[in-house]
Amino acid sequence: MITIKSQREIEGMKKSGAIIAGMHKGLRNLIKPGISTWEIEKFSRHYIESHGGRAAQIGFEGFEYATTVSVNEEVAHAFPRKHLYLKEGDIVKVDTVVDLDGYYSDSAWTYAVGQVSDQVEKLMAVTKKALYIGIDQAQVGNRVGDIGAAIDQYVTQENGYGNVREYVGHGIQPTMHEEPAIPHYGKAGHGLRLKPGMTITIEPMVNLGGWKVNTSTEDGWTVTTEDGSWSAQYEHVIAITNEGPKILTSQDSEFDAKYL
Repeated sequence: MITIKSQREIEGMKKSGAIIAGMHKGLRNLIKPGISTWEIEKFSRHYIESHGGRAAQIGFEGFEYATTVSVNEEVAHAFPRKHLYLKEGDIVKVDTVVDLDGYYSDSAWTYAVGQVSDQVEKLMAVTKKALYIGIDQAQVGNRVGDIGAAIDQYVTQENGYGNVREYVGHGIQPTMHEEPAIPHYGKAGHGLRLKPGMTITIEPMVNLGGWKVNTSTEDGWTVTTEDGSWSAQYEHVIAITNEGPKILTSQDSEFDAKYL
C-alpha cells in the first residue's frame, strides 16, 4: 500500500531528516585513519538520541545497531565492529534510520578515510552524481522506471561501473520500508507513476567492478561485492511535489538549494 503524505507529515519527516543530516555532518570530523567502526556507531547513536530521535534500525528484523558501517568491498548492512580500525585510503559507508515522533528518515553516505586513490575518488563522485540524476527524475507524472533508467545509463553505460540490482530504494513513512520499490535500473516510461505526496528513498550502490553481490552466510546481513571490488553509496529521502523533488535529508542547503 502506498500512502500519500500531507504537508504536515512531510514537515515531520524533514525534522527527522535534519537529525540524520546533522549526524552525517558530525561524522565528517570523526572519520579518520585509526578510529574503529564502533566509534562511528557510538557517535551516531548518541547524536540521534540526544536530539530527541530514536535509532530505528535497532530491533529491525533482529538488527542490533543504530548504524550499518560498511568498509571498502562491503556494499551495505555490515555491523559496526569494535576491532575493525579504519586505514588511510579506505572508504566507509554509514547508513541509519531515524524516527522522530513517528516520522521516519533514512540516509546513507560514503566517507573517504584520509586521502583515497584517484580511482576511488571518482567512484565516490560518480555515485553521488548518480543519486542526483535519480532525484532529477523524481517528478510528478514520471514513472519509477525513469529514475532507474537515468541512474543506470550514467553508472553503467557512461562510466562502466557495476550498478547493484539486488538492493533498491523504497517508499518510506509510516514505517521505514514501504511500497513502492525504487530500483536503480529500469526502463524509462515504465513502472508506477509518481504522484504528489509520495515519499521515497533513492540510494544507488555502485561498484568499481561488476554489479553482483553476496550476503554473508555467517551473520546474515553483510553484503559484499562478488568480485571483491570496492563500492560506494549515497542516499536521500525525497518528497514528490508539484514544485519538483524535495530532499528531506539534505546536509548542504547551498548544494541542494533547488531541491529544498
